[in-house]
Amino acid sequence: MRKNERTAYRHLVTDSWTRCATMGLNHDDRPAPQRVDSEHLNQLQRRYEELLASTAAEVEPYRRNVLSSSRCLILMADPNAVVLKTWGDERVTDAGLSAWFQPGANWQESLCGTNAIGTAIASELPVQVQRNEHFLKQFRSLIGSAAPVFDAGKQLAGVLGVFSDAYLPQAHTLGMVRLLSQSVENRLLSRQFEASHFLITLNTTADNFDSPWSGILVCDEDGNILASNQRADQLLATQTVNRNLDDLFTGSRATILGQPEHSAVQLVTRAKVRLSARLKRPTAPAHPVANGPATRAKDPVGIARTEHHDAPPHELTSLEYGDKSVRRCADQALKVLQRGLPVLITGETGVGKEVLVKALHRASPRCNEPLVAVNCAAIPPELVESELFGYESGAFTGARAQGSLGLIRKAQKGILFLDEIGEMPLAAQSRLLRVLQERVVTPVGSTESVPVDILLVTATNRPLASRIETGQFRADLFYRINGLSVQLPPLRHRTDRQSLIRGIYRQHRDPGQSEELAPEVLTALENHPWPGNIRQLVNVLRVAIAIADGDDVNIWHLPEDFLAEYDAAAGSRQTRPDRALSSPSTPDQNTAGTLKTNATVDNQPHAAQDVDPLTETLQVYRACTGNVSETARQLSISRNTLYKRLRELGIR
Repeated sequence: MRKNERTAYRHLVTDSWTRCATMGLNHDDRPAPQRVDSEHLNQLQRRYEELLASTAAEVEPYRRNVLSSSRCLILMADPNAVVLKTWGDERVTDAGLSAWFQPGANWQESLCGTNAIGTAIASELPVQVQRNEHFLKQFRSLIGSAAPVFDAGKQLAGVLGVFSDAYLPQAHTLGMVRLLSQSVENRLLSRQFEASHFLITLNTTADNFDSPWSGILVCDEDGNILASNQRADQLLATQTVNRNLDDLFTGSRATILGQPEHSAVQLVTRAKVRLSARLKRPTAPAHPVANGPATRAKDPVGIARTEHHDAPPHELTSLEYGDKSVRRCADQALKVLQRGLPVLITGETGVGKEVLVKALHRASPRCNEPLVAVNCAAIPPELVESELFGYESGAFTGARAQGSLGLIRKAQKGILFLDEIGEMPLAAQSRLLRVLQERVVTPVGSTESVPVDILLVTATNRPLASRIETGQFRADLFYRINGLSVQLPPLRHRTDRQSLIRGIYRQHRDPGQSEELAPEVLTALENHPWPGNIRQLVNVLRVAIAIADGDDVNIWHLPEDFLAEYDAAAGSRQTRPDRALSSPSTPDQNTAGTLKTNATVDNQPHAAQDVDPLTETLQVYRACTGNVSETARQLSISRNTLYKRLRELGIR
C-alpha cells in the first residue's frame, strides 16, 4: 500500500475512534453478538436477493481461482451492518469470534466499535482495520478490509468485507475488496438496465473495457443519462446522472448511439479528454423509470437474463459486416458449444480466432463464468503440464508451497480456450485427453482427481493432419477436440472486406478526422494481400491515423512496409492506386476489379503516365526546395519510391 493511501485509511480509523469515544464505548467492552432472528434474516435476504446474486457471481470465481490457496472469509452486509451471507473459510477467526461471522450478526460501530464493516458504512469509503486499530480489544486479533457497494442511484446498497490470514498481503486484500465491490456495482447496474436502455462503457483505452474500473453510463434513446457508476463520474470529472450525452461529449448523441455495437470508438469530452467507449443496445423495449435512477423494477432484470441466455445473436454481429462464411462459422460454433461439444477453429494467423472465442463466450449461457485463454506455444514445454493441470505442494523443485490450481480448474463452469493447440507437447496431450474423456483433472504430484466442468475451444493456424502424420500430435486427441471444425477465411477472401476496413477505421480514427477514408486509401487497403490479416489491418490503420495526427488519412500516411508489400503483389508500380487515381477516367474504386481497371486506364493515351515520372519528380522536388516529405506528398508516392527516383536522377 502506498504511503499516502495508508495515511488516508489511518485518518478514517482516527475519525472512527473519535465517534466510538463520543458514543461512550470503552476499549475493554466485550459485547455479545447481536443477531436478528431467522425470520427477519430471511426477509433481508429476499429483499437483497439481486445484491446477493450479483455478489456471488463475482466472489465465487475469484475465491475459487485466486484465493484457493489462502484462508479467506468474504461477507456481504446490508446498510445496517447485518451480515447477509458469507463465502470462504471461517477458520480465519478465533473460535470465540465465529458467531460474529454468521448471517444475522450485526457489526455497527455503535455496538462493535471501529471495525471494517461498520467503519466502511459510517464513512461510505473503503477501509482496512488492522489488529490494534480496532477500538475494542475483543476484536484486535482480526484484520479486515471492507468497501461500500452503491446502487444505480448512488445510494448505499451494502458493504463487502474480507477477513484473511496473515499469509495474504494486506495491501492485496484491500485492493481485492475494492475491486470486487466495483465489480458488484457494475453487475447490479447491468442487470437492472441492460434489457431496456443503452449501456456505454468508458475507459482510457479500448483494452480495458472488461475491467471493473470501467465507467458505465445508462441512457435512453434521447441520450438522457438515467444512471451511472462512480467510475464514470471520475472519468468525466462531473456528476453524470440527469445529464445528456450532448452535455458531456463533443460528438452528438445521435452519432454516439449510432455506433456499431460492441466496437471500440473514440469519444472526446467537453474538457478535451479522449476516452475509448463501447456501446451496448437494449435487448427489449424501454421501461419507464418512474422515480429516478434509483428505482428498481424486477421485470427488466428478469428480461435481461432471459434474453442474454436464450437469444445471443447480437453478441456475434460485430464479427462480420455481411460475410456469410464468417456468420456461418459463428452461428454453428455457438450452437455446438451450447450443447457442450468442443469447437476447433482454424485459419491463418491474425484472422480473428481469439475475437471469435470472446464473442462466443459473451453469447453463451456461461458468459458470467471465466474464459481462460492459454497460448500453448507461449508456455515452455517443461511447464505446460504444471500450468494446465496444477500441482500439489512440493510436487517439484521450485513449486510454490501452497501449490497451484492450474488453468483448467480456473476455467471451472466456464470456457477453456487453447490457442496454438498443435504446439502442445505430447506428454501434455495425453493428460489433456484424459481430462476430456473422464472430466477430471489430476494435479501434478497428486493421486487424487478433481471433477471439472468446462467447455473447450481450441485453435490452430497450421494443419493438424500433417502433425499427426509426423507423430507430433495425437490422433485420438484430434478426434476428441474436433467436435466441430470451423475455418475463418483470410482477410483477402472476405466478401465484406471493404465494410470491415471502414468499420475498423471508424473505431480508431481521431475525432477530427473524416468518417470515411479517401478513395485511393480505401483502394490500397482493399486490394492489399494482407498476409497478417485483420491483425495487420488494425496495426496499419492505427499507424496511419497516428502519422496523420488529426488530418485525414492519405496514401503517404500508410507505413512503408505496407506499400512495399502492395507493390510486390501488384507486380508493377503503375498499378499503385496513388498513380492510377490521378487519371480522370478512373472508375468506381469500390469494385472488385479495381487494380485491373486502373492498370487499363494508365495505358490510355490521355492518362497521367504520359508525363515522364522522373521529369515530374525533378520538377516537384525543385519546387519543394528539396523537402522530401512534401515532394512525396505532392506526388502521392511513398518516401521509398521517391528515394529510388532521386537515386536514378543522381541526386541522392
